[in-house]
Amino acid sequence: MSKRWEYQVIEVKPGMLGGFRADAIQEELTRHGKLGWELVNLVSHPMQMSLLVFKREA
Repeated sequence: MSKRWEYQVIEVKPGMLGGFRADAIQEELTRHGKLGWELVNLVSHPMQMSLLVFKREA
């Protein structure tokens, strides 16, 4: 039987002066990890936003 996955995409907006706050991203990673989500990709758009793509077994 093959595994089934569900995915979640979280938008992380830049902080002041266009920079991303590492602590805010770490909080999101930790929070989702505790819920069983695994980060599988980070899509970054300079000066706009980043998308964190998570998956977990359904």
